[in-house]
Order: sequence, then structure tokens, then C-alpha cells
Amino acid sequence: DVSFLTGMLLSKFLYHLPLYRQHQRLELNGIRVARSTLTNLAKRSIDLLTPIYQAQLRHLLLSRILAMDETPIKAGRKKKGKMNLAYFWPIYGEQDEICFTFSRSRGMKHIVDQLGDFDGTLLTDGYSAYEKYQRQNPVLTHAQCWAHCRRYFEQAGDVEPEAVAVALAYIGRIYEHEAWLRDKDIQGQEKLDYRCKNSLPVVEAFFNWCHQQRQRIDLVKSNPLSKALTYAMNRQQQLKVFLSDPDVPVDTNHLERALRVIPMGKKNWLFSWSEVGAEQVGVIQSLLVTCKLHDVNPYEYLVDVLQRISTHPASKVEELTPRRWKELFADKPMHSDLGRLVNNATE
Repeated sequence: DVSFLTGMLLSKFLYHLPLYRQHQRLELNGIRVARSTLTNLAKRSIDLLTPIYQAQLRHLLLSRILAMDETPIKAGRKKKGKMNLAYFWPIYGEQDEICFTFSRSRGMKHIVDQLGDFDGTLLTDGYSAYEKYQRQNPVLTHAQCWAHCRRYFEQAGDVEPEAVAVALAYIGRIYEHEAWLRDKDIQGQEKLDYRCKNSLPVVEAFFNWCHQQRQRIDLVKSNPLSKALTYAMNRQQQLKVFLSDPDVPVDTNHLERALRVIPMGKKNWLFSWSEVGAEQVGVIQSLLVTCKLHDVNPYEYLVDVLQRISTHPASKVEELTPRRWKELFADKPMHSDLGRLVNNATE
């Protein structure tokens, strides 16, 4: 029954319960099934969902503003006792959709393969591959994350507590302004005007302070504060992008919250035995995390979609992405056979 498939997928990818533990639980309840059967069922289920993931990625890449990051995963056997190091590159679109794209490396090539000649705004951390991509694609507007900038100063807190306190006060003021805008739900030109009036003076004062601190003769290059100042000053233009576009967030925290499922999962399933398996992790997590972002019940979604996809027109596959499914089918989702039996018995 489709409810079994859905329960297995959610246990593994939402609640991070590896298949071998699910296998043990089934046996304790008198259900004997080979672990290889569970693996094949998971694979075949995700294969059915892959066209939906691909449609979501195509739509996501139409966004004017994207956020992108990378997180490591062990995938594929390198040699006996050693796994290959690969990466998920999650991409977050402006309509709260996310896709975990998979790559065997952390090089710029994957960014180019995914984004091509993207001409919008790309929000990232300070990883150099994004800067190289921006130089190769000059029509791109590259914005960077204030939270990552803040972390460099936090790391210098033990060595330079007074100076770091000043830096964190400046950055904290920027976040106070953003919190006020968020609480009041202010958007568009009004939001931009507020940022220019209130946040711009704080940003300018922060960078002036950074410049003054770098003139200190006692500040050696090995000092963590020196590294934090250099990080900030080298990224002035990118850190100021949010002041010229009201739709650009000040940080990538929304993306980092969404990608937590990968490090949380790795604490349980540790690695992907094959690179194909890692790609499938990216597919299912893209849909499950997007369900969460749109307040869609993942159980109802998967039970419905795993049945509906066999009859749904391929040309309209985007309608089965969580964002569109919520609009079109959430009010009357398809139920599993067992679910219908239970409902009938209850009635």
C-alpha cells in the first residue's frame, strides 16, 4: 500500500531512521521483509518523484533572487574503508522552494552547470567559488551574508573583546531594523526607504570603524580580529546589496535552516553507499523541506502524489510540486487504500 511506502520514506528522510532500523522494527512486529526489498522500494518511490523535483528546480531557477550554499556528504566508495567526499549544493528560490543539487566536487563548475548565465541576484557566503562565478558572469549581482561576517568577529571575541563588542553592536543594529520590518510586514519601496534611512548609516559607520581598526599598529595578521576585518572590508560591495534591493535578505539563514536535514541525517545514516543514492537523498529532501516551507503535510502530500503521478499529464508535472499541489489538490488529497478502509470503518 502507498501508505507503507510513504511511512518508510518519512521515517528515513524526515525522522532520520535508517532502513536497517526500520527493518528491525518490522521484524519485532512480525513482518518479515528483506532489507534489499526496502532499499528497492525506497529507490523506486524516489524515481517516481524525480520528475517533480526536476520541475521544481526549473521553476526555482526562474527566480530573480537565489540563495546558494554547499554542505559535504560522504557518497560512493573510494577504496576499502574509505568513502568519497561529495557535496550537496542547495539552491533556495524566492517562492520558498529549495532543491538539493548533488556534485562530486566543491568547484565552481557545478555553480555554472546549475545557474548558467543567471542574471539576477545570488546570495551566498564568502566561499571564493561564488566570487569566481561572478567574475565570469558580470551581469550577475552578487550579495553576501551578514551572518557569516558576524561569525568571524565572534571568533575573535576572546582575543579582542572590546573591539568585537563594537562590531557586534553595529551588526546587531542592522538585524534590529530587519526584525522591525519583518514584524510590520513592510515590503517593496517602503522597505527600501526604511533600510536607506536607518540601516545605511549603520553600515557606513561599521565599515568606517573597520577601516580605522585596520590602522592599528598592534594588530598583527594572525589576530582573529584582523581576519574578521579583512573579510568584511573585502566584501563591502556584496554586503551592501541589500540596501539597494528590498527583496534581498541580509543573510542566508533561511537557507541554512532548510539544509539542516542533511547534517542531522548524517548523524544517523552516516553516508550514502553510492552517488546515485546521494542524488536520491537530494530529490526527496528537496520535496520534504519545501513541504515544510509551505506548511504542507508531507504524509498527505506523498500519499497523494505517489498515486496521482501515474495519471497526471507529464506536461503539467509542475502542478505536483509542493507549492502548486497546495493550491490545487491539498483540499481533497487522494488517500491510500488502507486509509479509505479505516475511514469507512470509522464512519
